[in-house]
Parts: sequence; C-alpha cells; structure tokens
Amino acid sequence: QVQLVESGGGLVQAGGSLTLSCAASGRTFSTYAMGWFRQAPGKERTFVATITWNGRSTYYTDSVKGRFTISRDNAKNTVYLRMNSLKPEDTAVYYCAVDSTPLRAPTSRADYGYWGQGTQVTVSS
Repeated sequence: QVQLVESGGGLVQAGGSLTLSCAASGRTFSTYAMGWFRQAPGKERTFVATITWNGRSTYYTDSVKGRFTISRDNAKNTVYLRMNSLKPEDTAVYYCAVDSTPLRAPTSRADYGYWGQGTQVTVSS
C-alpha cells in the first residue's frame, strides 16, 4: 500500500522559513516526478513545484520562484520543499504528490496519482 506522509508544516512569521518533507512508502518512485501543491481555504488546490525523477530539472509556479526550492533523495524515497521569505499569501495546506507516469514532470494536478494527507502552513503578518 502506497503512503505519502508530509511533515514540517507549522506557524511562522512573515519572512521566515520552513522545510516540508514527504516520505513515500509502499513502492519506490525513483523514476517518477514528485511535486508539491497547496490549497488555501475556499480555493482550489494549485501547483507549487515539481522535480524530475533524477532531480536534474525543477519547475515552480511564478509566485514562489526564487523563494522555494524543491529537492529529492531517491535513496530515502523523499521529496522536500524549502520555503524561504514566506508571505501570508503562502498560507495553505501543502500536499505532496507523485506522478502517475514515469520520466516526465507535469504541473497539472490531474497527472498525479498519489497524494499525501497534507500539512498546514500558516504565515502570520
């Protein structure tokens, strides 16, 4: 049974930093892209970042470029999201996800077949 478990969320002041982790179990995802999405209250879940299976390419939504960094450790089946210079508008539940097809890096939520339960990130002003 595949499980994705996020950790690292919490409450932080604007300008602060957090690092989210997502550990996968049940199978290896070393040939699949892993990504992060977020969902603010009353809004749809949207793309934040994704990283290719080998970690060589990363993609970000415009609003987090230069502030967030996605990385992965295939030996640990884990993906990370380092978030710097956090803003109140970054407040959301953050979800990690794994692509359902190998060897690509989609940004569409529909392309991801496995999801974690989410971790809350709250940025106070």
